[in-house]
Amino acid sequence: LARLQQASLNKVANSDVYTAHMARMVDTFSRVGIPEHLPYAFFVEGGALAVENALKAAFDYKVQKNYAKGHRREVGQQVLHFEHAFHGRSGYTMSLTNTDPRKVAGFPRFPWPRIESPAVLFRRGGGTDEAETARREARSLAQAKQAFHDAGDDIACIVVEPIQSEGGDRHLRPEFLAALRDLAHENDALLIFDEVQTGVAASGAFWCHEAMGVEPDILAFGKKTQVCGILAGRKLDEVETNVFHVSSRINSTWGGNLADMVRFDRILEVIEAENLVAHSGAMGEHLMAGLRGLEDRHGDLVGQARGRGTLCAFDLPTPGHRNRAIDLAYEAGVVMLGCGPTTIRFRPPLTVQSAEIDEGLAVLDDVLTTLAREGVDPAGKGRK
Repeated sequence: LARLQQASLNKVANSDVYTAHMARMVDTFSRVGIPEHLPYAFFVEGGALAVENALKAAFDYKVQKNYAKGHRREVGQQVLHFEHAFHGRSGYTMSLTNTDPRKVAGFPRFPWPRIESPAVLFRRGGGTDEAETARREARSLAQAKQAFHDAGDDIACIVVEPIQSEGGDRHLRPEFLAALRDLAHENDALLIFDEVQTGVAASGAFWCHEAMGVEPDILAFGKKTQVCGILAGRKLDEVETNVFHVSSRINSTWGGNLADMVRFDRILEVIEAENLVAHSGAMGEHLMAGLRGLEDRHGDLVGQARGRGTLCAFDLPTPGHRNRAIDLAYEAGVVMLGCGPTTIRFRPPLTVQSAEIDEGLAVLDDVLTTLAREGVDPAGKGRK
C-alpha cells in the first residue's frame, strides 16, 4: 500500500526516469511471467497501444530487412490479420479490428490483407470436428500464402489472438498457429500474438501461447497486467538496429503508468505465492465439466461448450437467446459477458473457487430453463 501511494502521488514519466518501483516490477515480472524466449520488454498505457507498438517493431524489422535485400524505398508496411479479430481502436489497430462495424465505421483504415479465421469446431460432450477444422485451416493458410505472394516483400507481420475473444471466443489450434509462424519466417515476417485478453494465467499457463506450445516473435499484453506493453524475442536481433537497440524508436509520454506497475508487481507476487496459474487450470476443468452438464440438460439451447483454463464459453442459438440469457442472469445477480453474435464467455477472477463456479452455473441452469419455457424472438427483440 505504501508503494502504491508513493507511485500515485506523482505521475512519473517512466520513459525518462527509471524508478526503483519500476525496477522492482520488472524483476518480479521477469521471475514470474516473462518467458525466456521473449527477453525484450516495452511498457505503455493501453492495450491498443501495445498492439500498435508491436506493429511498429515489426515494420521497423521488415523495412530494414528489405533495405538489406536491395529495396531502395520503404517496403514492409502491411499486416496480415484475420476475420473476427479485435486488436483495438487506435490508428493502426482499427485497420485490424473487424468484430463490430460501429467501432471502426467512418474512420480511415489501411487496406491490409484479411483472411478467414479457422476456429475449431467443438462436439457435444467434448472433442472436435477435426476434419472440418483441418479443411478450414488449409483454406486459411492458402489465403495467407496468396497474400504474401501478392504483396511481395510488403507484409511485415501476422497478428493473431490465440483465442479470438471479442470475436466470439473462437479457438485456434496450436498446429495452425505453428504453421502461421513458419509461413511468417519463410517470408522474413514476424508472428505477433495479441494476448491482451488471454494473458496472465487465465488459460492455465501464464500466457495462452505457452499452453499451446507455440512461441511468437512479439507478444502484446494488457488488462490483467494493469500496465500494458509488449515482449519481444531474439528474432528481432537479425536486424542489429531494431527498436530495442535504438533509443526512442518506440516510446510514449509516460512509458506506462507507474501506479499500474506497482499494482501489477503485487498481483504477480500473489499469483506466485498462491500458485494461481495451476489453480486457474483446475478451476477451468471444473467450469468445463459444469458447462458440459448444461449442454447435456439443455441441448436445444447450449452448444459448442469450449475452454482453455478458465477462458470458457458456449453458444446459444441466436443473438436474441444470448441477450435474454444475459439479462436474466443479471436479474439473478450474476454478471455474464457476451461476445460474437451468440456467445456467452466466462472470465472469472484467478482466485475463483469451485463453490463460486457452482453458484454461477446454478443460476445459468435456471436461466436456460426459463429461456426454454418462454421462447425468445430470434431477432433479439425480447419474448415471442
